[in-house]
This record gives sequence, structure tokens and C-alpha cells, in this order.
Amino acid sequence: MSITLLGSRLAEPGTEFVYRGESSACEGCPYRKQCLTLEEGVRYEVTEVREGGQVLDCAVHDEGVVAVDVEPASVKANVPSKGAYAGSKGKLAGPCPHTECPSHEYCEPLGAAFDEEYQIQEILGDPPHDYCALDRELTLVEFAPSED
Repeated sequence: MSITLLGSRLAEPGTEFVYRGESSACEGCPYRKQCLTLEEGVRYEVTEVREGGQVLDCAVHDEGVVAVDVEPASVKANVPSKGAYAGSKGKLAGPCPHTECPSHEYCEPLGAAFDEEYQIQEILGDPPHDYCALDRELTLVEFAPSED
């Protein structure tokens, strides 16, 4: 678990986001050390909003930021079916230009990179598409959360 500052609008238990790193608007901010504490590209889930914390002004978030507890979140993704089972490692099949496909968000999931291997936590089954325009044999899985 990590403590960070997050935009007030996003500060609800269960909210997931991918940390994108420092914005140019962060330069000179007095709260940088409390805010820029996460690992870039990792998907996080808010587990708790800190009680009694005040809303702090922020150049990035228009309604300010508050202190929250977060932890790395799992990522749902489509992976090549061959060799995909709970406990194995999996990689994304690669970029896909078919953004209208109901599986696109799982073929290019936020919080997972094409050149990384991830631990498959669970097999979720068939992807939501009827057929793959790239003729890929895919399985919908849940990658285990990143280790901090």
C-alpha cells in the first residue's frame, strides 16, 4: 500500500487509474514529494481516502487533491491462448488498430505494456469479441497486480 495525493474527483475507494508520472504543471509545487510517489505506467486502485485530510490546491486537478491509500490493481487483458493458464506468464499479442472491437480495451489495456511479461492470476474465459480481425486466438485473463 502507498499513500499519495489524488484529484478530489477521483478520490473514491474502488477508483482505478494508471499513474502517468509528473506533469509540467507539477514544477515548483510544494506537495511534489507527497504526490509523485507511484510507479509510472502501473494501474492503481484507491483503497481508502484519508480521514480528516484537507483539500490541497493543485495545478493539475481543478478541484484540488486529497491524501489516499492506493495499491497496485490487477489488469484484465487478452493474451494468446497457447500457454495461457493461471500461474503462467503472459504477454499481450501486440497492437491492434481495430478500436471499434469490443475486445480492444483488453488487447491494449491501460496499465500493461506490449514488451512486458505478466503473471496470469486468473483465466476469465473467452474475450468479448465474436471474431478477431487479426485472426488471433485469444483468452481473456487477469494479470496479477504489479509488485511495488
